[in-house]
Amino acid sequence: MNTNQCDIGLIGLAVMGENLALNLESKGFSVAVFNRTTEVTEKFAAGRAQGKNIQPTRTLEEFVAALKKPRVAMMMVKAGAPVDAVIGQLALLLEKGDVIIDGGNSLFTDTQRRGEELEGTGIHFVGMGVSGGEEGALKGPSLMPGGSRESWEIIAPLFRKIAAQVDGEPCCRYMGPDGAGHYVKMVHNGIEYGDIQLICEAYAILKDVLEMQAPELAEVFAEWNKGELDSYLIEITSQIFRKIDPDTGKPLVDMILDKAGQKGTGIWTLQSAIRQSVVISTINAAVEARVVSSRKEERVAASKILPQPRARRFKGNRTRLVDSIRDALYASKIVSYTQGMELLRSGSTAYKWNLNLSDIATIWRGGCIIRAKFLNRIVQAYKRDAALHNLLLDRYFTRIVKKAQRNWRVAVSTAIKHGVAVPAFSASLAYFDSYRQGRLPANLLQAQRDFFGAHTYERIDRPGVFHTEWLEPEKKPAERPTEPKIPEPHHAGE
Repeated sequence: MNTNQCDIGLIGLAVMGENLALNLESKGFSVAVFNRTTEVTEKFAAGRAQGKNIQPTRTLEEFVAALKKPRVAMMMVKAGAPVDAVIGQLALLLEKGDVIIDGGNSLFTDTQRRGEELEGTGIHFVGMGVSGGEEGALKGPSLMPGGSRESWEIIAPLFRKIAAQVDGEPCCRYMGPDGAGHYVKMVHNGIEYGDIQLICEAYAILKDVLEMQAPELAEVFAEWNKGELDSYLIEITSQIFRKIDPDTGKPLVDMILDKAGQKGTGIWTLQSAIRQSVVISTINAAVEARVVSSRKEERVAASKILPQPRARRFKGNRTRLVDSIRDALYASKIVSYTQGMELLRSGSTAYKWNLNLSDIATIWRGGCIIRAKFLNRIVQAYKRDAALHNLLLDRYFTRIVKKAQRNWRVAVSTAIKHGVAVPAFSASLAYFDSYRQGRLPANLLQAQRDFFGAHTYERIDRPGVFHTEWLEPEKKPAERPTEPKIPEPHHAGE
């Protein structure tokens, strides 16, 4: 292959990087590849890349020389310092009009900073969310690019071609300037946390209350996947229950340690929501559930000390409870996406990105982990009302929660009665119950704040801001001399 001929260059040949390179090549693009450890490049070239239009390079200089102008260099390296290091080296070799893409899970504020730092050089910087795991990278991921419009025009022909396609539409659209792409990917991952936890809680009730074994669980989830819950995660869940462990002959899922980890995007989502005063209680519950699960040894010790609810066999109608759990899962999932979309809307306003929520729901329909049939419903909701403030207020979703409400409560109350922890189900229902009430007990909260810290309150019967002396002032003894009063700091107590 001649120099200056490759359509795109890819740095970082872990599984995601390799698969993206193969995906690009399969769609007719020539790809230059580079890895810091040359042995990794050599192994890829001699193995999966052999005979393909993929050019291995041993140095970054050779890598840059292999690219046609304007050069497009995509990094698939570990978030944090490694990204800064590669950008630092690349920026010295590239020129005005070239494009650097970060396809890793970088924190959006880092992406904003990197874009600003490169601005003076004239080199474009794109922060691109890539979802779909290894399979998505190879066969068609969901792609969320953020950066300048100019950089999007340069890279669009490449990435719209390699993205997943749904109804003839690529799952790749321009998200917005600077950190918009990585922000959307962060919220996607937060929603993914919520989705996974909600499915785990449905499983917990089926297993612990109805005492279902893996084969029956596989059937239930396969059945659910035929209806409104049709999604990638429900589909793989039914397949997981069918897998037998070759060592023990038992269902593999029963042999897996109940101790989950996290890579940080869930926590970033929570931090962003707190900064922007957005409620994402379902995602919060999901992140916290992973934290509790990680304390396995503590939980085992506590299980021998703490009281358990009285053991009781379920005597009700099994089919009805299964239906209730399905409805609770769907209603809670709607709440989780409602909260995620509200966070996207808030981030869009805070950072002036002008995110298109309908576009985002559209590109999540394929390639990514949270792909689901019901995302079409979200797309339709935003087409009906682009300024829709809360998904629950769309006529389709209002109708669903109205229909599911009774079963949702049955599933949560049954879990509570049997001592099955369902933090994300409960958080979703509590959010719904709070949001649908015209009056909440925050009037008492405001009274308490005014009592201990003179924080003031508003009234329901007239405008203005009020403060009350809640205790009658004690009379001072006549003989005691008055001391000079030291002014109290404002907002004492909070």
